[in-house]
Amino acid sequence: MFVKKIIEERLSTAIESIAPLSGGDINQVYKITCPLGTLVIKYNSRQRFPQMFYKEANGLNMLREVGLRTPAVIDHFEYLDDQFLILEFIKEERAEHKFWIQLAKSLSTLHQKSHTSFGLDQNNYIGSLDQHNDQMSTWEEFFISKRLQPLVKKAFDIGLMTRKHLADFDNFYRMYSGLVPVEVPSLLHGDLWSGNKFCGLGQQAVFIDPAVYYGHREVDIAMTRMFDGFDPVFLDHYHNCFPLEKGWQERIPIHNLYPNLVHLVLFGNSYLSGIEHVLQRYS
Repeated sequence: MFVKKIIEERLSTAIESIAPLSGGDINQVYKITCPLGTLVIKYNSRQRFPQMFYKEANGLNMLREVGLRTPAVIDHFEYLDDQFLILEFIKEERAEHKFWIQLAKSLSTLHQKSHTSFGLDQNNYIGSLDQHNDQMSTWEEFFISKRLQPLVKKAFDIGLMTRKHLADFDNFYRMYSGLVPVEVPSLLHGDLWSGNKFCGLGQQAVFIDPAVYYGHREVDIAMTRMFDGFDPVFLDHYHNCFPLEKGWQERIPIHNLYPNLVHLVLFGNSYLSGIEHVLQRYS
């Protein structure tokens, strides 16, 4: 098997077993056992997604440096037309009350890591889309120019938005400064939906597939509410650890304009009505 041969050569070890795992639409993913332990192998096209795993590895390492539990990065490399990421395999267990408290503590620790600017010193990905992180001094400027405007343009260019939508977004941009409180930059996971966290042994909160940058911490909080999968005790405990500004619940749809635009571009117009609802409310 192609993957087995490449990994054996790269790690200089014999693979004892290999089995496919769910990897979504972007990656092929396998679980392997070998004398080094149990590992996860991800691979995809280096032409379609340049440096994706290099950037994912950097994001995971940034989270680990703050103290969060993530799969350890064993290796990442390119071979012919493919790129590979080798990670520690972490066993899961059923999430209980302790897990949600641990998740809240971990996320509040992450968000207390700050920086002088919003953004990051490198670009990365959110899903299969490029995420540009040019550093800026204000959240308003960064969120509008590096998060909303590129995807609004892309959605318009592929026929998912009309000129009326463009005008509505322009009105929203003019209102934005009065809608979201000023905070210092926080290090964000960046793609914190339910599929990018899980419960490890001992009720450890484990984070995967980050799209890191320094941003407004309510963005991570808002994404946890975009789909089901987070127990309410998580947000209660986060608020106790690192209190949110008054009115954060009402700002969730504003912050989730970005992931909704991501989903609109990737998956089509079923996400458009939610975007329109926010624009009608605030523009």
